[in-house]
Order: sequence, then C-alpha cells, then structure tokens
Amino acid sequence: MFRGVTQLSLDAKGRLAIPARYRDELTSTCSGHLIVTVDPSKCLLIYPYPAWEPIEQKLNSLSSFSPASRNLQRLMVGSASDVEMDAAGRILLSPSLRQFADLSKDVVLVGQGTKFELWNEIQWNLQIEIALAFKDGDMPPELEGFSL
Repeated sequence: MFRGVTQLSLDAKGRLAIPARYRDELTSTCSGHLIVTVDPSKCLLIYPYPAWEPIEQKLNSLSSFSPASRNLQRLMVGSASDVEMDAAGRILLSPSLRQFADLSKDVVLVGQGTKFELWNEIQWNLQIEIALAFKDGDMPPELEGFSL
C-alpha cells in the first residue's frame, strides 16, 4: 500500500527519485517496471505495472462508440508510458508528461493505495485548500454513515 505525501524535486533531466520506503516493494512486485500516465485533474498517475494492467484492460474494453469512453482511452492509455527504476531508484519522466502536469522542479508524490499521484507543488497545495473547504452537504452518497 502506498500512502503519505512526500515533497520531492525533479532533476534537470526530468528524473524523479522514488522514496526509499517504496523501492523494495516496487522491486519485488514489478521489478521496478512502472506505468506513468495522465489524470484529467492535471497530475500524473504512477502505477506498478501489475496494478496498471487491469485498468488498461478495462479502459480498452469500453465502447469505442461512446465519445466519453474514447476520450478517456485516448487520454489515459494513449499517454501511458513504460518506465523502469534505475539502480538509484529514479524514473525518467518524458517531457510531454512533465508538460501535461506542469512539473518543473518542486513536486509532490502522493500515495493512493495501489498507485501514486505526482503533482506540481503549487497545484497540490490548491487541492489541499479545496479539500479543507469541504462542507457537510458535500458528502458523496456512498460515504453516508461513514465515520473516521
């Protein structure tokens, strides 16, 4: 399980050092083979390859006659990039992926269970502000009765 928020920096070549606490798990579950794709919220999603496979299959099984489905396929599958962790635990993010999420130097890696989100630090801080403005009436119906 990937959880937690980590502030990181991309190097000049666009490499991201995966935090050491995740490297062993990524090495054992997928030999460091990751998929990086885009998310409609303008961040990048980073999946261990085995976690990505069923998502890609599900996306590809959607009807090609639905414009919304085709757009999602184009966005997520079309932008997906295979990356390998190097010996130092880094992955190289392509210029097009970095441009999509407006990533330059300061980034935030957010564990989301079976995947990571990678955000531009400023955009991540805006997401947190939005989350903190949560109102009682904004509770999704599927969370009714849920308690922390």
